[in-house]
This record gives sequence, C-alpha cells and structure tokens, in this order.
Amino acid sequence: MLNALIVDDEILGAKTLESLLKLHCANVNIMGIVYSADEAEKSINGTLPDIVFLDIEMPFANGFDLLQRLKSPSFDVIFTTAYNEYAVKAIKHNALDYLLKPIVPDELVAAIKKCEEKKNKGPNEYKSLEKIISTLSQKVHKVPVPSPDGIVYLDTDSIVYLQGDINYTHIHLIQGNKITSSKTLKDFEQILPVKQFFRVHKANIINLSYVSKYLKGDGGEVIMVDGSALEVSRHKKAELLALLSQ
Repeated sequence: MLNALIVDDEILGAKTLESLLKLHCANVNIMGIVYSADEAEKSINGTLPDIVFLDIEMPFANGFDLLQRLKSPSFDVIFTTAYNEYAVKAIKHNALDYLLKPIVPDELVAAIKKCEEKKNKGPNEYKSLEKIISTLSQKVHKVPVPSPDGIVYLDTDSIVYLQGDINYTHIHLIQGNKITSSKTLKDFEQILPVKQFFRVHKANIINLSYVSKYLKGDGGEVIMVDGSALEVSRHKKAELLALLSQ
C-alpha cells in the first residue's frame, strides 16, 4: 500500500484527484489533502508519505518553493498542474511523473505503477528528490544568449525583463540597452532561476528585484525600474503580489 498526500490550492481539483485515486488505484491510501505549501510542509514532516501529488501553481508559495524547504526527502513527487508550460521544467527536475489537468485515469494509474516499482527498489531510489531540491536551490548567475558571432553570457542581475516576440526574445538590461535572441520566451523560462524571475504574462518575464511599483487593475501592471509598464495576466496576479511581499 502506498500512502499519498494531495497538495492543491483548488478544492475541486484536489477532490477530483482523490476520487480518481479511489476509483482506479486501490493500492493507494490517501493520507490527506492540504491546500497550501505551508500546510504541506507540516503534513509531510508529520506523516511521511510515499507519494506527494504536488500542484505547481499555488498562491504565496508554489510547488517548487515547497520542495526547496524540505530536508532528507523520503517520498516521490508527481507534479499536477493545468499549465502545460511546466511540463518541461518538471521533467528537467526529475519528478517521478507529471500529470496535466484534467487528469486522465490511465496516466494516473501508470504514474502510480511507476512509483510502486520505484519503492520496491529500496530507499536509495529517493536520492533523486534530493537532486531535485539541490537543483532548485542553485541560483543561476549566467544566462547563455546565442548571438550572430557566438554566445553572450548575461549575469541574471543585469536583466530587468524579457519580452517575447513570436520566435524571438528581447532582453532588456539594467544598463538601458537590449539584446535580441533567437530563443523563445519559454526557452528562457526553463533556465532562469525561479526565485528571481516570474512570468507575469504570456509576453513577459520580469526580474522581481527590479519592480518599482504595482498598479491595480484586472490583472494590473508592474512598473519596472527602467520605467517600462508591463501588463500582468489576471491568473498571475495573486502569485505575483505574494512574491513581491516576501
């Protein structure tokens, strides 16, 4: 029997996953459902689950933030999210599996089977999660940007924000100039440190250190230190404000 904890800030999403597990995964015991990273941290340390179903997009602290807080992990992670943009990042960080909402029963069953096989191999298999947390904790100081004559290595502290333009990205620098790269905004999102950069809109990723003002609105706007006004998507608003208040 595998003991599982569900972490999701959306009650409907958590309850749906609970129902799917009860219907299709008789070998899974649901230890509980929690709705925030803070609750999850306490529950994980107190109950020691085999699996944590971890939503990525949560207010105040997301799934990646939660992993950074944990010590000596002895469980597997299955990321769950409605946003496909996180798939590559989840795989890159060696998650056991990644389930895109709405969750497909067959994919859930396959993920549980993989977890069961891994558990049978012994505790050393959990060392991969320590690698995940170590990777998330490392700050990227240099970002490689392809240029016509080679590669420019930008210090992350020199970047104010990045602006997507179809298959190109304009990187606006603290010095006042900008560099255009043939990489997409999604490419940069996958390599920029999550504690320093945040995608406020499908067209922009900002350096949180360089936000000078937030203007109220449906999603609102952020005013950067260089005077640029950037739109914030409505579904990104709560998480952005939480990050800026830390």
